[in-house]
Amino acid sequence: MERLRLWLALIRWDKPVGSLLLLWPSLSALWIASDGRPSWWLVVVFIAGTFLMRSAGCAVNDVADRDFDRAVRRTAQRPVTSGKVSSREALLVGAALALAAFGLVLTTNLLTIQMSVAALLIAIAYPYTKRWLALPQAYLGVAFSFGIPMAFAAARGEVPLLAWVLLLGNLFWVLAYDTEYAMVDREDDLKVGIKTSAITFGRADVAAVMASYCAYIALWAAVGWALQLSWPYFLGVAAAAAQAGYHYTLIRERDPAQCFRAFRLNHYLGLAMFVGVVCAYAINP
Repeated sequence: MERLRLWLALIRWDKPVGSLLLLWPSLSALWIASDGRPSWWLVVVFIAGTFLMRSAGCAVNDVADRDFDRAVRRTAQRPVTSGKVSSREALLVGAALALAAFGLVLTTNLLTIQMSVAALLIAIAYPYTKRWLALPQAYLGVAFSFGIPMAFAAARGEVPLLAWVLLLGNLFWVLAYDTEYAMVDREDDLKVGIKTSAITFGRADVAAVMASYCAYIALWAAVGWALQLSWPYFLGVAAAAAQAGYHYTLIRERDPAQCFRAFRLNHYLGLAMFVGVVCAYAINP
């Protein structure tokens, strides 16, 4: 049982926010790609696959960042960092979870399978971008948004321009909330020498977060307008915008606890968008 407890801590089982941040845009895209009528099996594949791949990503990330995490107060006691789980064991856990997710993808189509391989490679590379990329959060935006084109591939067998517009919008959302996350550890990150958007933006960090929220909301609103979605969609957009405005009140003083709170609340913003999508198609199928 002790081993299982450590594995669950490794994959952040008690912290599902990261999985939900991945899930809501993927499901939103699946509903849009399916014109509001996704197959129940694809819904299962994307829900289960999201949780499995996020868990696998946590294991790989902890191995890649183990030396950095020892110098950050918030992460110093993670299983790999503290030495309670070896790097080899963590990678085996991650590989098992990724294989389970790939098994689900194999039930879809060739294009989705090919895109899942690309998604895996992008995700594996993410931890290392903190060594050289000024905005690793932007790269994370690609990784955390790749479920969008995969949803179109699974539902339609193609990835139209619409999917990439949604991905671009979602990338800005990831940049916003992961910059909030990076603001929590800024002082420790400066000491260990890794790069984050919070460090790169400096005193413009709050403005950059809010501008990113605006870009995300504007692009997704434009998609709804182009698709002529009904009013519930735009009610969801408005609810997301109101939440983004509330986040400004949390992060404007740059208090780490409040920045972390803002980050954790982001999944409600994604949920508002998803509910808007579902209700728009339910009213006008």
